[in-house]
Amino acid sequence: MNDRQDPYDPYAQEQQLIGYDPYGRPVYGQVPAQPAPGQQQYEQAYEQPYGYDPQGYGQQAYYPQPQQLQQPAAPEYGQQEYPGHQEYPQAPGYGYDTQQSQQWIPQQAAPEPPAAAPAPAPAPEAEPGPSRADRVPEPRRPGGDRSAPDYRTEQFAFIDQPDEESEDVIDWLKFTESRTERREEARRRGRNRVVALIVVLALFVVGGVGYLWYAGKLPFLDGPGQKKDAAAASGPQKRDMIVVHLHNTKKGGTSTALLVDNVTTGKGATVLLPNTLGVAKDDGTAAALGKAVEEGGVGVKDSLDSVLGTHIGGTWRLDTPFLENLVELVGGIETDTDVAVPADDAAKIPAVGQGPKQHLSGAMAVAYATYRGQGEPEAKQLDRLGKVLYGVLRKVPGDAKSATVTVESMGQILDPSLNAQALGTLLSKLGEHAKEGAYRTDVLAVKPDGTLTDDANKNVVKEVLGGSFNAAQASSAPRVGLKDATGDEKTQVTAKAALLNGGYTFVDGGKADKTQPATQITYQDDAQRAKAVEVAKTLGLPETVVKKGENAVNADIVVTLGKDYKPS
Repeated sequence: MNDRQDPYDPYAQEQQLIGYDPYGRPVYGQVPAQPAPGQQQYEQAYEQPYGYDPQGYGQQAYYPQPQQLQQPAAPEYGQQEYPGHQEYPQAPGYGYDTQQSQQWIPQQAAPEPPAAAPAPAPAPEAEPGPSRADRVPEPRRPGGDRSAPDYRTEQFAFIDQPDEESEDVIDWLKFTESRTERREEARRRGRNRVVALIVVLALFVVGGVGYLWYAGKLPFLDGPGQKKDAAAASGPQKRDMIVVHLHNTKKGGTSTALLVDNVTTGKGATVLLPNTLGVAKDDGTAAALGKAVEEGGVGVKDSLDSVLGTHIGGTWRLDTPFLENLVELVGGIETDTDVAVPADDAAKIPAVGQGPKQHLSGAMAVAYATYRGQGEPEAKQLDRLGKVLYGVLRKVPGDAKSATVTVESMGQILDPSLNAQALGTLLSKLGEHAKEGAYRTDVLAVKPDGTLTDDANKNVVKEVLGGSFNAAQASSAPRVGLKDATGDEKTQVTAKAALLNGGYTFVDGGKADKTQPATQITYQDDAQRAKAVEVAKTLGLPETVVKKGENAVNADIVVTLGKDYKPS
């Protein structure tokens, strides 16, 4: 169907309106059977896949943005719409509108059909539309058509081009990853701390159990340390020992103590001797220890060796002013005080508080060491002296040279038998024992008559002092102890005189707790049996009274007089 007025025109079926001349008159002609250029351009534009570059510029993957494809439009007619709402221009030289194909176009006159269709006038170029992101760029024509419009970079959205949203996502991923790493690191550190704590606790437990096993403190299990101590205790032991006489220059009186370093067992001890302990003078007569020291102390060391069966290496006379200097030199001491000592302004004695861990200066230490309350036994005052000596030893330098300098700085003139170097060396060793806790302090128990108790002989004299006469040589004069179990004082005096006249060293054993009917002579070492038989003959007793046994008195041979003894 066409727009001609005459439907019976023979050219109506062959010719169609193909345009207008410059004067506005319609031009008719035969239309060739070929697709419209706009349709061909549309098909070519969508036949190419995305990312294909027919010009050979490389295959860059991109997603074209929707954009109108613009071509020159036919004069005076609108462009045809295709599916997808994209506008394409009409073929040049044609005035046929698909939207108005059902309408009649009025014509002015029917001119003569031209022999050939004139070339279509070039359509004016359409103005380029705005460069927007929502328009699809026109693909290049195949065959290298350089007349096609060039594409610009901003018309494409490359997938590898970062934008603000992608940077935010990357930052969030980095933050999440770093936070996760920090949590994992915190967990690792926590696990490492737990493992380290478990290892430390395991080592502590193993070390503690090992120490208890070594020391033999585990039940039903003897350690090597305990076996070593037992072997050392059962065998011969080496001891270094000195006697200390403290003279109170303000109030008078003396106090005596033995400082013992057991080299074999590596332990130290202080043994405090009461002034009532009976000792023998050079002439053989008995005397109290305190009185013998106040008289000058000549021969006291040997007398103590005779009574205790020890070997004392030297005598240290320590006056209270020098004790005060010694305490000040070591920087004061710390001890637990059992009583408060009141101040004495006349004697310039400061007050001492009562309680644990009291810090004592030199003057306070002297006041506490020499204090004896009214009605108190002497053992109380000796115990306070022992605490002060222990506190001093804990502060004495562990180095022998430094301890010797401390002794020399004290300014005391020592006994020729004990110089500053020997005293400093002994004090440094005792100080190490005191710092390690391998130290003990004992008060020697003495009976009212000045003799030792059985417990003192067994637990202090033999265990701590090592008092023994077992090693006495057979050719030397034996030490003979005498204990009276007759209940008759005259009988004891007669037996003592007989022993002294026989050339024996006399050791006063005091009185027995109860009487016994028969006299008995005992010895501990087989080497002393012959001497024990001689003692029996000296006293006029038969050989049958001699037997081997534990001595009640610390002496080579002990004579216990019974009621059957009759002085000759």
